[in-house]
Amino acid sequence: MDQRPIGVFDSGLGGLTAVREMRRLMPSENIIYFGDTSRVPYGGRSPEILLKYARQDVHFLRSFDIKAVLVACGTVSTTALPQLQAENDLPILGVVEPACRKAAAMTRNRRVGLIATAASVRSGAYERTLHRLDETIHVVSRACPLLVPLVENGRYQPGDVVIETVAREYLEPLRQEGLDVLILGCTHYPLLTDIIREIMGPEVALVNAGAESVHTLHDALARRQLLAPEGTGQALLCTSDRPEGFGQMARRFLQEEPTAPVRLVDIEGY
Repeated sequence: MDQRPIGVFDSGLGGLTAVREMRRLMPSENIIYFGDTSRVPYGGRSPEILLKYARQDVHFLRSFDIKAVLVACGTVSTTALPQLQAENDLPILGVVEPACRKAAAMTRNRRVGLIATAASVRSGAYERTLHRLDETIHVVSRACPLLVPLVENGRYQPGDVVIETVAREYLEPLRQEGLDVLILGCTHYPLLTDIIREIMGPEVALVNAGAESVHTLHDALARRQLLAPEGTGQALLCTSDRPEGFGQMARRFLQEEPTAPVRLVDIEGY
């Protein structure tokens, strides 16, 4: 048993969809969440800048004596995860491997779609992982650069003509590909589940990369006997910009009230 908190980070609010699943699956765990809203989105950044940001994010989280890190960011998971794992002496998990394992197990016609940020799609990490698991899988990927900024600005509700129009523009070509599984390769995208399901149709199963990573994290902590003892864990939310607005949006993402005021962090100091 280990009462130390788990560190979680993302470029903004999207990683809170993973925190919500963590609160459901591991309610005893304490969580430190950092959303780098001053530098969101990460998806259009170079690999060098992404590694710099990711190192700063991890360095900040490690100031809390955490026991593990969940990289709840598809972009960092596809571009910087191996470096982070090599540089740190604690478990660091990303979202790519868990999502691909779920998709490979679910697909029946071996046609899997991926929507993600431009950086994630360029990296080819999801495709490589899926082909390592099953080389017969045909992968169709689509970068969706406008979805994260729209979600960060509260445009994710069904009936919102802006997000529905943009989502349809991205998804309509994928709908024609005969997919039976679609990976939501960015942790912001589960907020758009209803919209995506309406466009793709009921025959396409959706894989939530953030939620799958939480299940993998739970199993990894259990193997190491690092799960927290039974109790009620707390979540401390931190951000690099506008904590008031972050807290308001966090209530929607988490579907619960934050247990403490959102902390403002000067991330450039880490």
